[in-house]
Amino acid sequence: MTRAPASYVIQAEQLSRRFGDTLAVQELDLEVEKGRIYGFLGPNGCGKTTTIRMLTGLLQPSAGRAQVLGFSLPDDAEKLRLHIGYMTQKFSLYDDLTILENLRFIASIYGLTARTQKQRIDELLSIYGLQAKAREFAGSMSGGQRQRLSLAAATLHKPELLFLDEPTSAVDPENRREFWEQLFDLSDQGTSILVSTHYMDEAERCHKLAILENGIKRADGSPDQLMQEMGSRVVEISSADLRPLKQSLIRLPEVISAAQLGARLRVLVRDSVADPVSFLARQPSVKPEDLLSQVRPSLEDVFVSCTGSGREAS
Repeated sequence: MTRAPASYVIQAEQLSRRFGDTLAVQELDLEVEKGRIYGFLGPNGCGKTTTIRMLTGLLQPSAGRAQVLGFSLPDDAEKLRLHIGYMTQKFSLYDDLTILENLRFIASIYGLTARTQKQRIDELLSIYGLQAKAREFAGSMSGGQRQRLSLAAATLHKPELLFLDEPTSAVDPENRREFWEQLFDLSDQGTSILVSTHYMDEAERCHKLAILENGIKRADGSPDQLMQEMGSRVVEISSADLRPLKQSLIRLPEVISAAQLGARLRVLVRDSVADPVSFLARQPSVKPEDLLSQVRPSLEDVFVSCTGSGREAS
């Protein structure tokens, strides 16, 4: 592999990791642009955390190579660690230390001078609204406060690249929104970010993302690009008998999936069907009074189309 161009903070080729008989990540190719937020979208066990651990140098790949910030992995893993931040899925700081003590401890690990340490910690306490809690034990904090403390710790040394492994899995929607605003602030300041998530709305906020399933990259691109190229169209049906209608439509080979959303049925129809609304309207289970309309696809539709049964039947 040649040295990664300055426009990319991550380049991986054929990256794989095996645990015994299980291939957790399979021949992953990846390019992450500088200054962007790149997402890994997929369910638990799809290979997100394993990939992040390989890209941070914490786990050696079974095959393939990667360059992160110009450092070759796994050879330059130790050199890389001073240039990246890593926020794990589970709270990894010390419950029996105060917020201030936790941040001072992390600062000492990165070798910050006393003056720089104080300035940076004061700045982060202000940015993440933790000044009033600075002398409280981390173990007594709420989920949202722990999340902000973890992000402060991960960015204390102003890393060029930030890895976030499902960082919002334990917080409420309001804290999730606030957290993403903070990520966009970091991105605007030039920090490159790789974030894993299983939330569709979060993945849609990313500049680009990869959809992972069983350690395999199924799709890669911007959310808009993925929605435009997903290989199916979306029709919503309003009907008085949605449950039997769903069971009837999912038996059709032209239908990828059907999911009820309140009083509507959201149906994914393959691109091979030129007029999906007319096609569905002709089905015996669709009544004349039912209302059908073609709608804009969502990232969830993309995920269904390129994983599981949607992919296997294509």
